[in-house]
Amino acid sequence: MDTQDRRLPRTAGSTVDTEDHIATPVGPTVGTSGVTTISAPTQEGIGSTQGRTAAVPDTAVPEPARDDVALQSTRARFRMPEWFSILWSNRKSRIGMLMLAGFIFVAIFADVLSPYSPTDISFGPVEKPSPEHWLGTTQAGADVFSQLIHGTRTSLMVGLLGGALATAIALVIGLVAGYMGGVIDEVLSFVINLGLVVPALPLMIAIASYSPVKGIGLIIVVIGLTSWAWGARFKRSQVLTLRSRDYITSAQFAGDGPFRIIFREILPNMLSLTALGFIGAAIAAIGAEAGLEFLGIGDPSTLSWGTMLYWANNGGALVSGQWAWLVAPGLALAAITSCLMMINFGVDALSNPQLREE
Repeated sequence: MDTQDRRLPRTAGSTVDTEDHIATPVGPTVGTSGVTTISAPTQEGIGSTQGRTAAVPDTAVPEPARDDVALQSTRARFRMPEWFSILWSNRKSRIGMLMLAGFIFVAIFADVLSPYSPTDISFGPVEKPSPEHWLGTTQAGADVFSQLIHGTRTSLMVGLLGGALATAIALVIGLVAGYMGGVIDEVLSFVINLGLVVPALPLMIAIASYSPVKGIGLIIVVIGLTSWAWGARFKRSQVLTLRSRDYITSAQFAGDGPFRIIFREILPNMLSLTALGFIGAAIAAIGAEAGLEFLGIGDPSTLSWGTMLYWANNGGALVSGQWAWLVAPGLALAAITSCLMMINFGVDALSNPQLREE
């Protein structure tokens, strides 16, 4: 028999291609759609595309697995920022954040939480603590507890604005002095050292006393202008270590200007140090405002914890037995500064991973 007429023998379960002599198995095959197809040979023994099919259903996904996928998707969507997770994982910082949230809540809803108006003087003067007046009344007949609640607004506002102003001044001077170098660094360093050696409290008293304008705005400006020197020095030292990094050199070769490099390249790497400086400046601002108001340099009509101490001292609170009038604002000042200091522990962990708590 001629070799061209030779055919491969037919075997059960296979078909033979007469042109290519390639054996194709005939049997159960699994398609891409997950349906099993069973093909049977035709009468000529050649594979046909029209085979008998038997549909086998896909394996169903277990219901618990679907719930896990949905839960993971929800967690990824509402995941907290990393910096907040680090702050919240620190026990001291978490306590401080909860305390600060309580002060903010009281400041926002002071009108609702206070039982009386802080300026209402229709009550009896120098009344002892009672169910009607939890902390008693002042010498003028105002409710002490209502004044304490409304004084939270002033202390938080002074801490926020005064700390922000001092931090902004320190940030600009420290960054420019550390990066520019040369004559600019020498001049700004002299200004920083001058701000460090001049006593801040006497300078505050002198400015506030001789200023024709009185009020909380003046105190905020005075605090900001006299509390920036230490922060500027720390930031200048940090910039001196960062300006020789490779990414700064690359930005210089790329043609970026000095201010773009300072505020786009260096500043983002100093956020934790900036946050530390802001918290410290806010603590100092709250204490300075209370001290100036207690000395009578501010506006006595301003309702704050410092003015409460001022009027309690002038009204002879201890002599008349009104200890709550004097102790309550002092404890409030101690509490708000303590909560900010506890938040500082979490901010330290942002820049130092070794301080992070699991």
